Amino acid sequence: MPQQVLKPGEFRVSDLSSRRETPFDLQPDAEVRAKIAAQLNVLGVKKLRFTGEISPSGARGWALTGQLGATVVQPCVVTLDPVTTRIDEPVERRYLPAEYFDDVEPGSESEMPEDTSAEPLGTIISAQDVMVESLLLALPLYPRSENAELGEAVFTEDGVAPLKDEDTKPFAGLAALRDRFDENS
Repeated sequence: MPQQVLKPGEFRVSDLSSRRETPFDLQPDAEVRAKIAAQLNVLGVKKLRFTGEISPSGARGWALTGQLGATVVQPCVVTLDPVTTRIDEPVERRYLPAEYFDDVEPGSESEMPEDTSAEPLGTIISAQDVMVESLLLALPLYPRSENAELGEAVFTEDGVAPLKDEDTKPFAGLAALRDRFDENS
């Protein structure tokens, strides 16, 4: 049976050294960054680099540790103007044999494990996939440009004084009372 052709950033587990780390340094070109930007639904990925190593962990497991660096452009949630964000994140994944995950029956309820970095060990470890997933998780959920303001929406029935955002703040009245007290002192 012919061996599967590996994509950049993929490592066949059977080829990894069990005695030393296997380093990697992924720096996708503009074409690959554009594909990643489309996959993540962002305006662009200006820079992207993922460096690290895969090392043996325990009897049959593997650990991937690395550093993700990226410059990403997303639309502002208020104005849709481009917002550029610099991301620098440490990344860690542990690949464990299937029996580590066999305790859970499909479709049954179980508690989430505390170790969210553990993944089932397959025949290939893809640093490329870890890079894209880690970038997605590091993206700001609500990017805002510096000049973005939401404004204030006021809704009310005719003839009724509108309730404004500042009226709903529980300590706004106390601040006004304190200010009057200070003036009278």
